[in-house]
Amino acid sequence: MDTSFAQRRRRDLIVAVCLAAIAALVPLFVKDVYVQNIMVLTLMYAALSQSWNILSGYCGQISLGHALYFGLGAYTTALLFTKFGVLPWFGMLGGGLISAAIAMALGYPCFRLRGHYFVIATIVIAEIALLLFQNWDWAGAALGIDIPIRRDSWLTFQFTRSKLPYFYFALVLACVAWLVTWWLEDSKWGYWWRAVKDNPDAAESLGVVVFNSKMGAAAVSAFLTAVGGSFYAQFVSYIDPESVMGFQFSLLMALPAVLGGIGTLWGPVLGAVILIPLTELTRSFIGGSGRGVDLIVYGALIVLISLARPEGLVGLFSRRRKGAVR
Repeated sequence: MDTSFAQRRRRDLIVAVCLAAIAALVPLFVKDVYVQNIMVLTLMYAALSQSWNILSGYCGQISLGHALYFGLGAYTTALLFTKFGVLPWFGMLGGGLISAAIAMALGYPCFRLRGHYFVIATIVIAEIALLLFQNWDWAGAALGIDIPIRRDSWLTFQFTRSKLPYFYFALVLACVAWLVTWWLEDSKWGYWWRAVKDNPDAAESLGVVVFNSKMGAAAVSAFLTAVGGSFYAQFVSYIDPESVMGFQFSLLMALPAVLGGIGTLWGPVLGAVILIPLTELTRSFIGGSGRGVDLIVYGALIVLISLARPEGLVGLFSRRRKGAVR
């Protein structure tokens, strides 16, 4: 392994540990419930964007249908808990496994598509799933599912008196997604994915099993996304098809990575830290009088970043390091 690459990986891990430790201390000083809610959502979307980045950033298979896996995770947990009394932890695992299996099943025909054809296919599949759940009476149809509130407990993963347990779980989820990406980046799969992204034909000629590498990326990405969906269902205690499978969720998973730097380790984290608070604050202060203004604001922000730094915000730090070396 190249010495500089090994040093960078160690440095990334140390920085990640320090940031996680600092984030864990923040709630001790921030008592405002609204701010805590924003922090929970920021961490959740950092994890979701990191999950999306595995398939779309590293493997180059741009998906705008990840809301499907998010929704499957949410519905699996909610249905098992409300219909059969199964604890959310088992629903979380089940939702992840179901999503991974469906991702591979859908990948069998879809990974034969390339470019914008694949992107369109992911959007269409997610919209079909949305329509199916809107008309599925057993799953609540368009009315959704109201998750019954029981006593505060980690066992049932429900907390009504404080958002701190959700914050710490979201922090763990973001750390796990980051660590999985960090580990995969230097694994055989990570090298395969980057090769497939750069040139699938050349990668195949060098012995890379292109189709299998895409399927692996889809399974890991879908599993982590579904866990995020399960967490969200418990966090809000009510879900309906539009609130967990709407197209906006697919966008909110992709945009942080695009802003921060697609196909990079820190891009999704940096993008989420900027975009999600901006979205929530804009929505709160403008409210109904400015419906959609939050989309305009961070859409304009992404356009500006794309023009100034096509590699994303992480490019600012990499250029500084290069300048310092010179």
